[in-house]
Amino acid sequence: MADNALLVLFLPLALAVVMAGLGLHLTLADFRRVLAMPRAVVLALAVQSLLLPPLAFLLARLAGLPGELALGLVLLAASPGGVTANLFSHIARGDVALNITLTGINSLLALLTLPLWTALALSVFIGGETSVPPPIRKVMEVALLVIVPVTLGMALRHWRPALAHAAEKPVRVLSSLLLGLLIVLAFVSEWETVREFLPVVGLACVAFNVASLATGYLAARAARLAEPQAIAISFEIGIHNGTLAIFIAIEVLQRTQAAIAPAVYALSMYLTGALFAAWLLHRRKTAG
Repeated sequence: MADNALLVLFLPLALAVVMAGLGLHLTLADFRRVLAMPRAVVLALAVQSLLLPPLAFLLARLAGLPGELALGLVLLAASPGGVTANLFSHIARGDVALNITLTGINSLLALLTLPLWTALALSVFIGGETSVPPPIRKVMEVALLVIVPVTLGMALRHWRPALAHAAEKPVRVLSSLLLGLLIVLAFVSEWETVREFLPVVGLACVAFNVASLATGYLAARAARLAEPQAIAISFEIGIHNGTLAIFIAIEVLQRTQAAIAPAVYALSMYLTGALFAAWLLHRRKTAG
C-alpha cells in the first residue's frame, strides 16, 4: 500500500476532510463542558487511553496475530473515537454534546498517547526495531493534519455559521466516500494478505469492537453516570478513527500490513455499532 500513489494521496486528504468536518460541529464552548461534566470526561479518556490498548494487546495474543497485524490492532485501539461515533450516539439517544467534546479532546490527547502505545507495540510484536528513534517529524505531520483542519472547521463555524451549517452534510458525505475508497484501496493493495488473515483478523476486530462498546457502557453505568452519558461514552471509545490508524500504519511506520486490521475494523464497526444501537433502543423501549 505504501507504493500505491493514489492511496498515499487520499490518506491525508481523507483525514483532513474528516477532521474539518469534526471542526464544523465544535465551538470553544464544547471544550468548556469539561468543567461541567469532569467525571464523565475523565472516565471516558481513562478507559480509552489506559484500558483499550492493553485489551488490544491481549486479543492480538489470544488470536495469534502475526506481528504487523497485531501492531495494526493496537494502532486502532490507541486511535481516538471516529466521527461516526457521534452519529451512532445520536441514533441511540446518547449525549451527543459529550461525544463532540470527547472526540475533540481525545483527538488531541491521542497525539501524546498514540506514539507511546505504538512504540510499545513495535517493541512487543515486531522487535529488533526498538532502538530506532521515533519518527518525530512524521508525528508532527500527523498532529498538523489533525489540528489544522479541526481549527479551520471551528473558525468557519464561528465566523460563517450559515456556511458551516450548509457545508456539514456535503462534508459528511465526502468523508464517508473517501473512507470507503480508502478501505477498498487498502483491501485491493494487500488482497493476498487480507485473504490469508481475514478470518483471524476479522474475529479479533469484531471482538475488540464489541468489548470496547461494552466496556465503555458498563464502566459509565458502574460510575453511576446517566444513561445518555453512558451511551455517549460507549460509542466514543467503541467506534475508532480507522482512517487515522491506517494513515499511521502506512505514512508514519511504512508498514502496509499494519493497515489491515484498521481496514477490516472500519467495515465491521458499522454492523456492530448498528446492532448495539438497536439493542440500546430496544432496552430503553422495554424499560419505559
